[in-house]
Order: sequence, then C-alpha cells, then structure tokens
Amino acid sequence: MIHHIELYVSDLKESTEFWGWLLKELGYTPFQNWKEGRSWRDKESYIVFVQVEEKYKEVGYHRKRIGINHLAFRAHSKEQVENIRLMLVQKQASILYDELYPHAGGINHYALYFEDPDRIKVEIVSPNI
Repeated sequence: MIHHIELYVSDLKESTEFWGWLLKELGYTPFQNWKEGRSWRDKESYIVFVQVEEKYKEVGYHRKRIGINHLAFRAHSKEQVENIRLMLVQKQASILYDELYPHAGGINHYALYFEDPDRIKVEIVSPNI
C-alpha cells in the first residue's frame, strides 16, 4: 500500500487548479495546504504537489527520462472515465493516444491517458470493460 506520492511542479497554482478537480472527481479530499504545497488524500494514501525551487526548474520533467513514467488512478466506472475525458477536452488538456481511446492500453484495458501542466502522464482506468 502506498502511503503518499510527492511531486515537484513548475507552477503550484496551475497544478493545483488542474489536479484539484480531477482528484475530487476520483474521491480525494483536500488534506494539507501550505505556501509551497498542497495535498489531497483518499482513505489510505495521499498525493502531494510542491512548488519546485527556481534553481531546479530549468531542466523540467520528461516521462522518458529516469524517474516516474506516469500515475494511474482507478475510476469508479466507464462513465466516470468518459466524464473526466469530457472535462479534460473542455479544459484543453493534452489527451494522449486519442485515436486509440479507450483501448490504447489494449483491447481488454479501458483507460484514458493525458498530461498534466508539467507533461506528467496520467492514466484513468475503468474497473470494468
């Protein structure tokens, strides 16, 4: 069981706006709030976003470098995956593999892939197909 995940972000305000609605949709609630960070929790774990120090911003993030490739969250239903997709389209978020949606992960895998403001890949997986 994961206790928490902490991500450094280039713009805390932008990341908070992006992740706040998504995590709420997935059942997370606001947990911690301080000048340099925010977190949301579910029953057992929490996810933290922290403003990166200016001196470390330059390099940026890329999922194909060493480090985390993506975060995957379990949706409650196919309908929830569809609703999240519609909200992301409205927000003009970067949807990945859209031409293969909802089976970009394979015929037996119903999921949505997209990027957050720092281009961190996120996957929302339906529990049923």
